[in-house]
Amino acid sequence: MLVGSFIQSSCNTNIALAHSYHRRQPTSDLIRGPSKGKWTSPVHPSRSFVSSSGFLKDKKLGLLFSHSRSRNTQRPLIVVCQDSFDYDVAIIGAGVGGHGAALHAVANGLKTCIFEAQDIGGTCVNRGCVPSKALLSSARRIRELRDRHHLRSLGVDVADVAVDIQAVAGHAQGLANRVQKNLGNSLKALGVEVIHSRAKVKSSQLVELANGETIRARDIILAPGSVPFVPPGIQVDNKTVFTSDQALKLEWLPSWIAIIGSGYIGLEFSDVYSSLGTEVTFVEALPNLIPGFDPEISRAAHRLLIQSRPIDYYTRSLATKVIPGQPVQVVLSDADTRVVSRELQVDAVLVATGRKPNTENLGLDDDDANLGIKLARGGFIPTNEYMQVIRGGEDQVVVPHLYCIGDANGKMMLAHAASMQGISAIENIMGNRHSVNHRAIPAACFTHPEIAYVGWTEPQARQEASQQGFPLEKSIAHFRANSKALAEMEAEGMAKILFNAQTGELLGCHIIGIHASDLIQEAANAIANQTSVYDLSYCVHTHPTLSEVLDEAFKDAKRKMLSRNIR
Repeated sequence: MLVGSFIQSSCNTNIALAHSYHRRQPTSDLIRGPSKGKWTSPVHPSRSFVSSSGFLKDKKLGLLFSHSRSRNTQRPLIVVCQDSFDYDVAIIGAGVGGHGAALHAVANGLKTCIFEAQDIGGTCVNRGCVPSKALLSSARRIRELRDRHHLRSLGVDVADVAVDIQAVAGHAQGLANRVQKNLGNSLKALGVEVIHSRAKVKSSQLVELANGETIRARDIILAPGSVPFVPPGIQVDNKTVFTSDQALKLEWLPSWIAIIGSGYIGLEFSDVYSSLGTEVTFVEALPNLIPGFDPEISRAAHRLLIQSRPIDYYTRSLATKVIPGQPVQVVLSDADTRVVSRELQVDAVLVATGRKPNTENLGLDDDDANLGIKLARGGFIPTNEYMQVIRGGEDQVVVPHLYCIGDANGKMMLAHAASMQGISAIENIMGNRHSVNHRAIPAACFTHPEIAYVGWTEPQARQEASQQGFPLEKSIAHFRANSKALAEMEAEGMAKILFNAQTGELLGCHIIGIHASDLIQEAANAIANQTSVYDLSYCVHTHPTLSEVLDEAFKDAKRKMLSRNIR
């Protein structure tokens, strides 16, 4: 029998491809008819076909395709219908999210184009996670080589360590260039048309380029990414006052730098600058440094990453005025009262206060677009769980054929989350209902030691346990009991898991320690696949490896479950 899912691909015509094979669905799932000698497509019911010698023939285009009923037939079944679309999918933004969406689209037979005004790879590849990891890699080696006590414990003695700042920066830029080239080549090799131009939405199926040219697409995916957020009162000159975009260039090394914000970005750059000998001062508006992480992990990070280094800080403080110069003038005010509390004079200021969606000039608020989209707080594009753009506000109506992925929707501002959202958007375009489980997506901060987590923090888990009425337990294992960590002389840190003590469901995992960013994946997969800590405790981990830290946590969790059940 004939069944199939129509894969739309257009170049002034619309190709629907399906395969003939045996399933329970009737022939009419694919082609309705015959009725008075004519057959019709459920995708384009206005088109009619006639049967001829075992084939169906499009009367207008003259295209033949098989309608064989053989159970073993694997011949492709092709229907061609005219329409006015240039592409099946048009993607605005070629960052990690847009790239992931494009690859998944062409893998499913969709004719795809992607618009990028700057560099392929977006923020992550060119100004974010990729070059910053290169800097952190250099910083880690510098820190290790300058720790004479640590090296002597390993039987190694090293003379004075010299650092070439330009070479360190060159390593980061070289890596970014290489990854950018690889991404561009992969798009071209798979047939994605890359259009180097700014693009904005004119309607949910029409894109306008910078030169005024318009392109029609059956579906449009918005993946514009984000840009650094600079609070009011801070003047950025990209010389002495700069964001992470400029800091990655490492054009000079200040003796004293103030970092405004102690989240992922600020923490990673504090690791880089302190390893190079720069004194660091954090300015944080919240009561504690390193917000957003599990409180227990934040306290450990404060001890390992702040107290042990030439870093001081001011919490509950706002940088209400920053004036570039030599020195840079920084005015701090109390975060609650807004009363000026002190003034600093430093060599440089890094603004690490987060990022905002890059939605300006995207055309969403243009009157002629008539999309009716009301941006959410912070400028994010309102998007439902299927990555469909909704009108926002009280009006939750879906905007047909328009999707948004990545930083611009504000669901989870991480590159790998954007990539998964891109895949999800294509699945939904294909008619396969799909949503992303963001609770199973891990995150990492690549300091030395690293921090990584997935799922709920302990306060979040306790709130859920209280609301849903289940018993919550936690289990902690330390790196100091791990043979591999001891061999590496990197025994600081711990792994903490949160779980439902009744069912064993893993609710969250938080790690600070050597290679935490790699270790977290096991917990992420467990949450995604709903594997209980009881089952995880019976998984065999290679000895001696760092993964045994999680093994110990899972085994302790099992003991707590059994103890609770016995009582």
